[in-house]
Amino acid sequence: MSEPATTTRHSGTVPAQPGPRDVAGSVTDRHRQEGTVESESTVARHPVIPGAGPVPGPGERATLRLRDSGEPGEGAGEPPRYAPEWLRLREPADAAARSHDLIDPLRIRLANLPRRAGGLVVHDIGCGTGSMGRWLAPHLDGAQHWILHDRDPYLLHFAAVASPRSAADGSRVTVATRRGDVARLTPDALAGASLVTASALLDVLTREEVGALAAACAGAGCPALLTLSVAGRVELSAPHPMDQEITEAFNAHQRRGGLLGPDAVTVAAEAFGEHGATVRLNPSPWRLGPEQAGLTEQWLRGWVGAAVEERPELAERADRYLTGRLAECAAGELRVVVHHSDLLALCRPVDGTA
Repeated sequence: MSEPATTTRHSGTVPAQPGPRDVAGSVTDRHRQEGTVESESTVARHPVIPGAGPVPGPGERATLRLRDSGEPGEGAGEPPRYAPEWLRLREPADAAARSHDLIDPLRIRLANLPRRAGGLVVHDIGCGTGSMGRWLAPHLDGAQHWILHDRDPYLLHFAAVASPRSAADGSRVTVATRRGDVARLTPDALAGASLVTASALLDVLTREEVGALAAACAGAGCPALLTLSVAGRVELSAPHPMDQEITEAFNAHQRRGGLLGPDAVTVAAEAFGEHGATVRLNPSPWRLGPEQAGLTEQWLRGWVGAAVEERPELAERADRYLTGRLAECAAGELRVVVHHSDLLALCRPVDGTA
């Protein structure tokens, strides 16, 4: 299930990706220069970064492949389901959105854990490029050892290279990577864990997988901080008649294949509660304005693209809608609030520690 590897090289930021490209409008720029006329729709002619919205492939959602089938060679040659470019683009908005109000109760729980020679052991599930560690490690005191879980070795590489160096009090932070399947997480895999974290993960899991995650954390007696799950609500400046239609179609797309989508936080809170955990929920919205125009553009393309993939009959009207919204974004007139939720589950310690 896993391929552990430690790293000693740190930089604290995600390095530039191989083969740089302009993901925010290279097609448009090239066509302007060549003077050609574009006949394709706005949705079709500007593919979004994988992770921001649908990628080529009938019926596929642009999400991290969380489970391996066990078949040799399956997935070989597939592009990363979350592109590093998308994760890097959204990281500042994620950091600004996460709920700081959950940090103090988490610190109190961690301070009451039995002291370990190596400090805290934190398992970051579906770590991507490691943004959760870069955000949280500097808020926690004491030595920390982060174990970063993802199935994508490319993302694990960037997460290890860009891992944080020190804790809030200057203590050392070390990192190991573990390639494997989050859907098979067990209490044994979390033995000795002080904390489990994840970011933008719950909504791409099924009810059974969320239940297994809650059971694993409860079995290990460790708290879980699970941030930035989609809430299914969006607010855009200058409301448009299609806003609600696009939102509803996007939310339906999020639930494809039994994934929880906007229902994830409610289901997770119930699952942890059934194991006796104390659960706290806090809002963690993205607040996007002119300073986040690149992220807003990609989010818009992905949001509308998923809605059209779910409801193809929306395509013509959605194309006009997207064209207008992108023009507002380019003019610095658009502001968007994308609602998310953060969850802190304080599981009962298995050794009886308060």
